[in-house]
Formats: sequence, structure tokens, C-alpha cells
Amino acid sequence: MAEVKQLASEATGPLKGIRVLDLTSVVFGAYATQMLGDQGAEVIKLEDPGSGRGDGGDIMRWPGHTPQDWPRDLGPIFLAINRNKRSVLIDLKDPKSRPALEALIRSCDVFASSIRYDGLKRLELSYEDVKALRPDVVYVHAAGYGSEGPYAGEPAYDDLIQSASGLADVLPRTDGNPVPRILPSLIADKVSGLFMCQAITAGLLSRERNGGGQFIEVPMLECVTSFNLVEHLYDHTFDPPTGQWGYQRVVNPHRKPFPTKDGYIGLLPYTDKQWDIFFNVAGWGDSFGKDPRFQGAERGRHTHELYALVETVTVTKTTDEWIELLKPLSIPVTRTNRLDDLPTDPHLAAVGFFQKYEHPQAGTYVAMKPPVKFTGTPANIRRHPPRLGEHTEEVLAELSQAEGAK
Repeated sequence: MAEVKQLASEATGPLKGIRVLDLTSVVFGAYATQMLGDQGAEVIKLEDPGSGRGDGGDIMRWPGHTPQDWPRDLGPIFLAINRNKRSVLIDLKDPKSRPALEALIRSCDVFASSIRYDGLKRLELSYEDVKALRPDVVYVHAAGYGSEGPYAGEPAYDDLIQSASGLADVLPRTDGNPVPRILPSLIADKVSGLFMCQAITAGLLSRERNGGGQFIEVPMLECVTSFNLVEHLYDHTFDPPTGQWGYQRVVNPHRKPFPTKDGYIGLLPYTDKQWDIFFNVAGWGDSFGKDPRFQGAERGRHTHELYALVETVTVTKTTDEWIELLKPLSIPVTRTNRLDDLPTDPHLAAVGFFQKYEHPQAGTYVAMKPPVKFTGTPANIRRHPPRLGEHTEEVLAELSQAEGAK
């Protein structure tokens, strides 16, 4: 991995000049607002000293095995989704904090929150409350469930949303084990965060064109179910249905990295031409290459048999041998990385994906660079993930100066 990088001196991303008041926490909302920050927005992370596990602030500050003498409020997942933000610590229930809170609201283009909406109403932070202070605000509520349904207001965590959205039913349809299982990733949180980030930028574009803000609700269940059913609604797209739930090529126990002599490869001949070439390379051109099960549209109906067949030949060569053989033939193939392999992957190394930074109060940590490339307005990393309340005095002093100048 490369040497320690220096923070960028100023925002250069497409959202430069946009100010976001961020009342989100954990992963869903915090992931979304970090993307906004990477793309140039100024993000004020508003944290409550009474939230979390008694430690205060965003609950995701505290999990993880931090190095000895490392500040406990900078846990590993928090570091991954909270850069390019300033942390302000305000007790939302304390009336004495209200003037500062209202000044923050007036200063911001976006109000983003993952607090339950009933809780926001009790705190006098509903859309109508916030709109009264900032009429053109883009107000975005990260919810578990849409407000018009019977689940509205119920607790929502990644495990629950994977269960409710049908994601937990994908593996049983793949391997025949009927027990529903949670995919080992915070996929519901992160997918919902992507929806939220896109919704905020769309809301800002609408404001730019039409001159007004709006209330935007981003419900996890609806977002993740939509994401899941792109392919798995499948034959139930039609009324009446013409067949099964689940895209056959995907819910296939043999859809996985194929074993080689010394590891695994990701391999996917896709077109008729690519399959013909692969069958010839495998020595099957005169047999399976002409098998009607594996021709054209029929191939999709017989992927179970086809992928099982491929597995019997990939074990005859090493990973490097397959890559050297198939890449020149334009057959899609890649080495299968373990998590441990990612820091030394040649492509990720060449694009500088993993970057080291030196936190002035903590030490060296690894960040992943913003993945989307803007050629005219590049995203960048300008701020370390903040300590709890690190910027309270700084931000409030700026607000006081700005309010006094009016």
C-alpha cells in the first residue's frame, strides 16, 4: 500500500457549496451522507450525547477492536463511513440548545435524519418545523418502512429488512436448504444508503430548477425489495405468472467461483460465441458444444447442468493458466480474491483504491477512495472521520458570526 496521503485542502466535487445537516447514524444514513461529503458537500454530523450505548453520539463509533491507545470513539466501521464530516454535539432535548439547532437548520440546504419520525415530531423537527426555519429545505427521512403502510414507525435493522424483503429467501432457492438465511453483508443498509444519496441529489436538482424544497422519504423495506426483485420477480412479472420466482441463472448452486488446481476463478462465458470458444478450449466442441441444452435460450434453462460441467474442467489447470488462456480469447474471467488479497490486487493497487491517512489524534488508518470518477469536479477526502463533538465550538462560532452579520 502507498505512503500516507495528505488530506485535500478544499472541496472540488460537484456538490461543493451544498451544506447538509446530518442527523443520521449507524450505516444506512451515514453511508449516504459520506458520499455527499466525498462529492463536495459540507456535512455537519449532529450527534446527541444521550444516544448510543451510554457512550454518546453515533452508536457505530464504539464497535470493533481498536488499537491500544486508539480513541474508542473511532471504531473501524465508523471510520469507513464518516469522513468529510464535522461532528457537533448537541442535546436535542435541551431547550437551551434550541437556538443553536435552529441556526444550524437555517444554514443548511439538506436536513437528513434517520430518527423515527414520531421522535422527530416530539423534538419539533418534523418537516413542517424545519421548513418554517428553512423554507427551501430538502428534508430527507431515512425510514424503515413507508409511512403509508402498517409497518410504519417500527424498528428497522439490516437483519429485519433482509428478512422482510425476501433477501433471506434467496439462498434457500439456491441450495435447497429451506432455512432462510441473512446474507453476510449489511446489504440492506448500504443499498438503502445509495437510494438515499441519489434521492438527495435529485431533490437538490429539483430545487435548483423549481425553486422549492420538499419532503423525501427513503424507506428501507421498499428500497431493498425493489433492489431484490429486479431479477427475482422473474416470471411473476406477468399476470397471471408464467412460471417461477427467482432468475434461474442466479439461483443456481453452481453459480460460484470455479475451483482450479491452486485456487478459484470467476468465470462467465456469456454470449453464444463465448460459449462456443470455451467448449472448444475445454475439448468439448464436438459433444457439449452442440448439445441442444446449451444453445441459445435453452442454455438459460439448463444453467445448473452447464455450470456443474464447467466445474469439472476448471480443476485441470491453475488459476494463472486459465487467465492466460481465456483473457486473449475475450472470455470473461478473473482471479477470485479472498478479503486478505484485496490490498494487493493489481487493479485496486493501480487505481490507488486503498489509501493511508494519519489521524492527528489517533494514528494511521486505511480509507477507500471515493469510487466514482468525476473528470471535471473530482470527489476527494478533506476531513478525517471526526471525534465525538470535535467541531462543536468551531461550527457554533461560525454560526454566531454568520447570524451576527445578517
